Amino acid sequence: MAEPREDLDEPTATNGRRTLAAKVRANLLDQINAGKYEPGDKLPSEARLTSEFSVSRTVVREAIASLRADGLVDSRQGSGVYVLAPERTSLLPFQDVDPSRVSSMLEILEIRTAVECESAALAAVRRSPAQEGKIIDAFHDFCAAAEAGENTIAADFALHLAIAEAANNARFPEFLSLIGPDSIPRRTLETDPTEAELADYVGILCSQHEAIVDAILEGDEEGARAAMRDHLRSSQARYRALLRRKT
Repeated sequence: MAEPREDLDEPTATNGRRTLAAKVRANLLDQINAGKYEPGDKLPSEARLTSEFSVSRTVVREAIASLRADGLVDSRQGSGVYVLAPERTSLLPFQDVDPSRVSSMLEILEIRTAVECESAALAAVRRSPAQEGKIIDAFHDFCAAAEAGENTIAADFALHLAIAEAANNARFPEFLSLIGPDSIPRRTLETDPTEAELADYVGILCSQHEAIVDAILEGDEEGARAAMRDHLRSSQARYRALLRRKT
């Protein structure tokens, strides 16, 4: 029996074959996704596939080769082509941060301390006037939200991001963007605070952020580094105290 073929002349034949191979690949992938062929199942033979899709063996082989290149099937010599289980997609770095877990937040705070102390120090010597303005605006937004009793996570993150950007090394804001606002400590992890406790907490945060901002604006490299370290280590201390109460 003659093998099915595409009625195409070269060089059109090559392009036509590739188009047919893509269609066969798409059809096979649809069947795999629909569960017709599950991981471990053997695909039909080349002869059956050429008949099913009315294409040549060359087209079938190209379609199978494309699926194999994407890790979707595996050709076993003398046995056939088998469907592979999809690879588990691993989470990107820092995407499994759980802000409700004290231990998770402590891990992130330690990493932030290592990175952000240096970004604050560099911001003190590299900042531009425009970046100074952005830091000041972000600081005022944070204090306004804190004093109004609003959620300060977004404003807090924006301030730290503005400082990282002022370091004028794209990797610093890139790192903060990667870990995201979930890296910002949350007062709500503790039992409901009294108004006095909340006021103290807000005052501490505003004071600590002010020390960081002042040092940066004054060009005090070591002061900015120390102020950021004090701020982040203070957060670590609060979380460690909470962790001890939970154990």
